[in-house]
Amino acid sequence: MSDYFDMSGKVVLVTGGSRGLGYEMAKAFARQGADLIIASRKLDACEAVAAEIQAMGRKALAVSCHVGEWDALPTLVEAAYDRFGKVDVLVNNAGIAPTAPSSLEITEALFDKTVAINFKGPFRLSALVGERMVAAGSGSIINISSTAAVVPGPAYPVYAGAKSALNIMTRCHAFEFGPKVRVNAIMCGPFWTDIAKAWREEADRTSKAAAKRIGRPEEIATTALYLASDQSSFTTGTIIRLDGGDR
Repeated sequence: MSDYFDMSGKVVLVTGGSRGLGYEMAKAFARQGADLIIASRKLDACEAVAAEIQAMGRKALAVSCHVGEWDALPTLVEAAYDRFGKVDVLVNNAGIAPTAPSSLEITEALFDKTVAINFKGPFRLSALVGERMVAAGSGSIINISSTAAVVPGPAYPVYAGAKSALNIMTRCHAFEFGPKVRVNAIMCGPFWTDIAKAWREEADRTSKAAAKRIGRPEEIATTALYLASDQSSFTTGTIIRLDGGDR
């Protein structure tokens, strides 16, 4: 597998890379030879992950950035290109999934924050990096979506709507940046991450998925590596459902 998904010489930018699925993907890219830009709101958390990656013999840059803030994203991009001169893979992973008792009780601030982090930020960052990838002649953008986009629930209508928009954006950007740049999404079901502590054990017991459990964070790694590598050269505009066969 190390040869099949070889990432030597590649530079990968992962938002929300300091924990959960982003952290697992970042480590997997580093193991395959990539250098990393780790971005999230908390610089100390990013620096801790960057130190882990450097201990693996790879280069890493930690950047504090709120992906929901439109004007903050050019600074992130400039920092990445100043350090490495390129970005070969962009992983739009940062996201939040707040819930509310009803749509009436969702505040404007919560609505705007949910859309900003799950859709506006990935849109802006993809636009900034995608154009540079086109100019460079190649690149891969991976959007981390959710099955909430296609199996919505009453507790998270804004989150589901934002992830639906992210799926559509994936297709749009595949055509806009193609054929040189590939754009795909991983549509995740429930995973064992730190934000799932309150419900993950029950979700494992009651899972209706064909796999009879929810996902482990490391299980997203091979899908991300496939989409990032040249082995997926004919895969673009695709939304891969990664949910253990959930209903």
